[in-house]
Amino acid sequence: MESIKSEQVQVFNDPQALTLQAAHEISDLINKNNKLNKKTVLCLPTGSTPIGVYRELVRQHVDEGVDWSNVVTFNLDEYYPMDPLSKHSYRHYMQSKLFSHINIKEKNIHIPDGTIPLKSVDKFCEQYEQSIIDEGGIDLALLGIGRSGHIGFNEPGSSSKTITRRIVLDEITRKDAARSFYGIVNVPKSAITMGIKTILDCKRIILMAHGESKATVMKKCLEGEITPHVPATFLRLHHKTSFFLDKASAAELILITQPWLVKKIEWDLELTKKAVVLVGQKTKKSILQLETSDFHSNYLHDLLHVYQDDVNELCYTVFKDFMKRIYFNEKLMKNKKVVVFSPHPDDDVICASGLIQKLAKRGNDVTVVYMTNGSVAVSDLNLCKELRFIKLFPSTLFKKNEKTNEQEKQIVERNNEIDKLIWELSNKKGGSQDSVISQMLKGNLRRVEAISAIEVLGLTEKNARFLDLPFYRSGTIKKKTPTQEDVDIILNLLKEIVPDSIFVAGDLSDPHGTHRTCYNLIKDALNQFENQISKKSNEKEKELIEKKMPEIWLYRGAWEEWKTYEIDMFVPLSKSDMEIKLNAIWKHQTQKDKALFPGVDDREFWERARDRNIQTAKSMEDLGLPKFYAIEAFVNVDHL
Repeated sequence: MESIKSEQVQVFNDPQALTLQAAHEISDLINKNNKLNKKTVLCLPTGSTPIGVYRELVRQHVDEGVDWSNVVTFNLDEYYPMDPLSKHSYRHYMQSKLFSHINIKEKNIHIPDGTIPLKSVDKFCEQYEQSIIDEGGIDLALLGIGRSGHIGFNEPGSSSKTITRRIVLDEITRKDAARSFYGIVNVPKSAITMGIKTILDCKRIILMAHGESKATVMKKCLEGEITPHVPATFLRLHHKTSFFLDKASAAELILITQPWLVKKIEWDLELTKKAVVLVGQKTKKSILQLETSDFHSNYLHDLLHVYQDDVNELCYTVFKDFMKRIYFNEKLMKNKKVVVFSPHPDDDVICASGLIQKLAKRGNDVTVVYMTNGSVAVSDLNLCKELRFIKLFPSTLFKKNEKTNEQEKQIVERNNEIDKLIWELSNKKGGSQDSVISQMLKGNLRRVEAISAIEVLGLTEKNARFLDLPFYRSGTIKKKTPTQEDVDIILNLLKEIVPDSIFVAGDLSDPHGTHRTCYNLIKDALNQFENQISKKSNEKEKELIEKKMPEIWLYRGAWEEWKTYEIDMFVPLSKSDMEIKLNAIWKHQTQKDKALFPGVDDREFWERARDRNIQTAKSMEDLGLPKFYAIEAFVNVDHL
């Protein structure tokens, strides 16, 4: 098995640092070749991963004058069949994200053609390969990776000898693309892609991955067997390949999970807990059952030495630390101002229903802040159903012959408008933009559901704030670029409430991208909040001067859960607590029985939430800690 050199894997603190590094390497190569009057030949990907890179490359072209006039590009792939004018086409993607913003020559752009007749595809693929050869080969290939381990559209089963060709798409790939196409039925079943050999012939390769959803496949890619079943593993045969990962996508690699196996480390409590939990999981023993030999067999001699080879002291230290992180009701904050930020109108109840109801009972002033209207996740069918109910509603308000002529006229006019809207919704093409009125009505449906849900938890409508951030109001899955206007809305709320604690969605791999955007907006608002507090000097806002920044807690949603050793607050749930939680989630009827964008997990959101909370409790029980029916988990951070 080809091993990976440590310098080939670079782990960045956040995706932004990762994308900046990739963009700078590309622009440095272009500048270097321009000085030598040489062409730069690039292989470029699409998808969500490279968007930040393209944004930075555009900025460098505009602000720093990076010249693309002598750059030649070859795109990795394209759906087949695909109209190049379609918003789903990769030609449209590349034009909107990069090409229309730089001075690249049209003749230097190469993207697989999704319109050629099937009988001509093989010939086209041969010509595509020849075009790369004619340009002297590719200097640098920028890649992403799919959850199935594909690079380009080289799906599992692709050999290292493959070249540009048409390929049938894997079911996982089509499921991952379904949200962009408004359903898997609209996703093309095949594509044209560069082959593995074509990619390996590139002089330099950078593979980028970010987010928790890529952690498992990156472990397979970098630590598993080199195999056609995970095509990205072939990149390890190319010694000028770099793997740029953020911490989330690198989370399952040995250099993160067991860093003591690859380097000398200083044993702090966080690493100690990680090691003890790992040994417990491997040996299937509780913490206080672990023996010296268990640590020796897992190469943890150095850790034992830190505790003077006293395995009991080591295990008791970790056990007691876990125990103090269990937040029984009386340990929870009391009579404080608490803000729970919910990116979508149901994230609060999916992730933190148990906590919210307990905080309310403790006399805390809880404000649930719904950051977006969630309208995109309401199906047209759901809206049509509600519109038909509205049509029938007046008949319940008036007894027969009680309506005046004017009221009758208004009802007829309104029903005509409703019928018109129902017709438009029924005949709307999949993936097309919602009208302003549809967005508003769908957002109102989510708003009513959110209020009904928190009422189950003991809150009222007064505890809900709906920010309806502008970046989300696009009417499609693709959102607008966030601006200072979005930040200001959050900032003004922080200044108004001045919370003692805030809870923020920390799962950045939701399929919408909305969680990551909301996280970054809260981060910017908090930074500006802190700066403004330090500058306040008038009496009216004196309280802000003395006020500390809020305590920050992160939760994870329907997609991922924290590692046991990462958790700072375990909130135990009884079976009745869980029943209340599920009742709150069920109030979001537009997201049942099948959410419009459920991701790759076929379970409903309530099932995921229940199963995850129960599993967290089971993980604690396996470590010899108290047994609970379920547990909600939260992580405390100093800053975002």
